[in-house]
Amino acid sequence: MGRYIIHRLVSMALTLFFIITITFFLMHAIPGGPFTREKPLPEAIIKALNEKYHLDDPVWKQYLDYWKDILRGDLGPSFQLTNRTVNELIGLGFPITARLGIVAIVFTILVGVPLGILSALRQGKWQDYTTMFIATLGVTIPSFVLATVLIYFFGVVLKIFPTTSGRLTRPIEYVLPVIALSGYSLSFIARLVRSSMLDVIKQDYIRTARAKGLSEFKVIYKHALKNAIIPVITYLGPLAAGLLTGSFVIEKLFSIPGMGGYFVNSVGNRDYTMIMGSTIFYSVILVVMNFIVDIIYVMVDPRIKLMGTKEG
Repeated sequence: MGRYIIHRLVSMALTLFFIITITFFLMHAIPGGPFTREKPLPEAIIKALNEKYHLDDPVWKQYLDYWKDILRGDLGPSFQLTNRTVNELIGLGFPITARLGIVAIVFTILVGVPLGILSALRQGKWQDYTTMFIATLGVTIPSFVLATVLIYFFGVVLKIFPTTSGRLTRPIEYVLPVIALSGYSLSFIARLVRSSMLDVIKQDYIRTARAKGLSEFKVIYKHALKNAIIPVITYLGPLAAGLLTGSFVIEKLFSIPGMGGYFVNSVGNRDYTMIMGSTIFYSVILVVMNFIVDIIYVMVDPRIKLMGTKEG
């Protein structure tokens, strides 16, 4: 296990290195700059700003300086928001996005897994057809379309839920954005669990467990689910990373001041440091979540041979 963890940590470090490097040079390859406007600024002001932020230095020097700042945990100042650093903006937006993401993850698992089990156990019956019909809709309807429909019917027509969620200070403000954000992942997990469960319940050890007189509840939840859930665990890494970093469109539609809004604005305004900082932050979350899921995967199924280890 120790060698495996070291192997994965090295892999994570290399992944982040290449992501940061590629993103940095792509930013500098794009025509224009962070101070390019529809109405051009005076040349003297642009020159002064470039000197202030060292953008007139050679690219290789900017690259090395940026790495020095990253290693100190400094993602730099925002070029567009005066007297704000990227660290401060992430600190403002991420807690809101993370709260929404955590609720969406819990909702996805608590609803998606039972629906998949129900569909598998009632294969060919109305429960199966209904669940799979809803799941098929969930994976085919884009989240922004689902969000728009939810806002219109439940917010505008029925007036049950607020059409904007703001800073998510009340439980009722979570309902519509959580459903919209988790619609695809919940449906995907339900289909994944159903498929995996159908394969598992046909195995010999399940028939043996039933022949021994174990209750159906124990057969399903003690023996079958343990193996059927493994494919879901492999999906949890990118799922958690995606939901924790939020959806730019969902946050915009529900007026949630999370990371999504800052990132979208930074792209539109060519705020290089904010784009870089957000990319690094998202990448760290993704590789860390995948690492955690890999460890959980091994703990759930110890038969899996660890990379970087030898049997015996």
